[in-house]
Amino acid sequence: MAETITLRDLFRTIKKRLWLIGIITLIAAIISSVLSFFILTPTYEVKTQLLVNQAKSEQQLYNSGEVETNIQLINTYNVIIKSPAILEKVKSELNLDMSVEKLNEKIEVTSAKDTQVVEVLVTDESPYVAAKIANKTAQVFKNEVSKIMNIDNVSILAPAEVKENISPVSPNPPLYIGIGIVLGLIVGLGVVFLVEQLDNTVKTEDDIERLLELPIMGIVAPISDTNLSTSRRAHSSSRQRVRGESIGSQK
Repeated sequence: MAETITLRDLFRTIKKRLWLIGIITLIAAIISSVLSFFILTPTYEVKTQLLVNQAKSEQQLYNSGEVETNIQLINTYNVIIKSPAILEKVKSELNLDMSVEKLNEKIEVTSAKDTQVVEVLVTDESPYVAAKIANKTAQVFKNEVSKIMNIDNVSILAPAEVKENISPVSPNPPLYIGIGIVLGLIVGLGVVFLVEQLDNTVKTEDDIERLLELPIMGIVAPISDTNLSTSRRAHSSSRQRVRGESIGSQK
């Protein structure tokens, strides 16, 4: 016969081993806190903004089609900024002790929708190194893009700067601790239900009713050590009296 687990059974299982769930959750929260504050190295993010446009003479009038074409070329500019042709020069001019591939991982290029503004975001363990990489990347791109494409109108709108009291973007201790607590609860619940499924011992009268599907007719009350000792002394005294009476009757 298949055993049916009700919602009441689930709550009873959780209540019975709530202490175990609490311990596992606390351990997970402590581990995530230690990782956030003492083990993981904080990283910082800075950015610079570029305006990329094709060169125009003073006689040219505003052309909406040209602007649309420039917007469509933004994705191409984004790829060029992270290309080895640009990053090799950035690495060389800054004397960076890292590969071009590693430098590429530190740089993210984005653009606002329907604009010609490109943002170069750099993350690094040092905010000052990140700012140097961002500014140098923008400058190298500005100098080299005219050789790669027919573009010589690149403006640096906002150079990267390190602000006072800058906060790291990673790790985020409150987020990590929250994730640790949630994972701890999930693992704790899983362990509790696993232990409950593996535990086939009978501990209470409710277990007997649930397993045998029979009503309880009576319960034997627990006997304490004191009552057991008293009962044994009374039984021993009774035996001695009976034995004494038997000897007396024989005389």
